[in-house]
Parts: sequence; C-alpha cells; structure tokens
Amino acid sequence: MRDLDSFKSYIKSPYKSIKHNTYFECYEHFFSKYRGEKITFVEIGVFGGGSLFMWRDYFGENARIIGIDLNKDCLKWEKYGFEIYIGDQSDEFFWEKFKNKVGGIDLVLDDGGHTYEQQIITVENLLNSINDKGMILVEDTHTSYMSGFGPKKYSFINYVKNKIDKINHRFNKLSYSQSEKNIWSIEIVESMVAFKINKKATNLKSRITDNGGIDDNSRDARYDKITLLNSVIDKLSKSHLINFIPIKIQKFFLNLLRTIIIKYKFKARRFFN
Repeated sequence: MRDLDSFKSYIKSPYKSIKHNTYFECYEHFFSKYRGEKITFVEIGVFGGGSLFMWRDYFGENARIIGIDLNKDCLKWEKYGFEIYIGDQSDEFFWEKFKNKVGGIDLVLDDGGHTYEQQIITVENLLNSINDKGMILVEDTHTSYMSGFGPKKYSFINYVKNKIDKINHRFNKLSYSQSEKNIWSIEIVESMVAFKINKKATNLKSRITDNGGIDDNSRDARYDKITLLNSVIDKLSKSHLINFIPIKIQKFFLNLLRTIIIKYKFKARRFFN
C-alpha cells in the first residue's frame, strides 16, 4: 500500500482525510490512466478537505477538481483553487443546476452520505453527463449490507444487480427495450462499484458473426442432456394417454415437469448458499 501513488498523495495532503486501507489499490486500478490528463474530477463528500488536496496531487495540475458537500463551511477550500458546490446529492434539482454549470465530467467519486437513495439518485442523474471513457465510482457500498441506510429491498447493490440484468438485455435474443443504454460495463471490487462509459461499444448492435473458416460439421454436444430431456417430454406429449387433457393443462403440466427435472438435476445450486 505504501508504495502506491494514491497512498503517497493521501499522506502528503496537509488536511485530514480518512480512508480504508483497501481503497488505494482500487484507486490505482480505476484512476491511474487519467493521471496527468486534462480531466474534470468530481468528489462528493469533502469532509475535512484532505482528499481534495490528495486528488490534485495525484491527478496533477491539469485536473479540474470539484468538491460537493452539504456543509457550507467547505466553501473555504475555494481559496486553494478548488471548485466547491453546496447541495444534497439526493436532490435531483441540485444535480440539474450542477450539470448546467459544470458541463461534461470525466470522473465522479461518490464518497458522500452512503445511503441507498443518495447513491442511486447520484448515479442516475450523472450518467448522461459523463464523458466518453469516463466513469462513476461509488465508494462504501458495504452499506448495502448494513442497517440504517435505507430499505434493504432498495439497497444500492440490488440496484446494481438490476443494472447488470439490463446490460445483458442488449444481447440480440433478449428484449432490447429493457436494456441499459448509458452504462457500458459495471466493475465491482470490495466496497466499490464502477460504472464505465464507452458510447461506441454500448451502442453496438449484438449479432452473430462467422469468421469464414472451414466447417468440419462437428457435433455440438453442449445441449445433449437438455435434448434428451426434451425428447422424453416430446414423446410424452404425443402419447394417446394425454390426448384427453385440455391443451392448456397439457402445456402447463409438461412445462412444470421440465422445470422440476432441470431444477432437481441442477448441480450448481449448492454455490448459491
């Protein structure tokens, strides 16, 4: 940890900052490629001001460092060259005004109040303001497993799981209308979630391709077990014994049988404990 540049900048800061020791490796992983670049970096949660100095040292003088906090006392950091905005991150009107003033953003680090409402509203309101190849990094997502930060049903991590489902719905055989159009990828590390923007990749239409190589007509064996199961059910469905049962009940019964057999034979269920 001590040899990481983000940690060195953290120690060098003249004002107080508090961070978990596991976070510095994550900062290097997510932020190192932006060092020395002309970027707009937004940190939610200024606290004692220490992290503002940390990020200016880490990213370099080309970076525009913006801090957001509820405490009006944080305006004192403006005299050191930082931009400070006072507002509530769970207030959508605040975000509208903020975006109109600031413009495009490259990086957002949410180290604010850590409630589910604050985290979710922040991501939803800032996604369309993140420049291409930028990201939103939400810290302290362990609060999703703790009490006092909101209804567990609507935890931030449950929101992330919902986003993962929507990203996968960009696949061409799933419902594109239910897909996520703003986020290219989501990366999760301990206590952090990164929402990454790649507009070209996100808008690429999913379709199958063929490299034009020689086809040796090899048999695809991956569905053999399912094919055997379907064969048994197919024979049962054609049996004269079932002809006296209404079609709707037949379909319900056969689908139920398929579901029960697959679930019973599902070996991987032990990994969901």
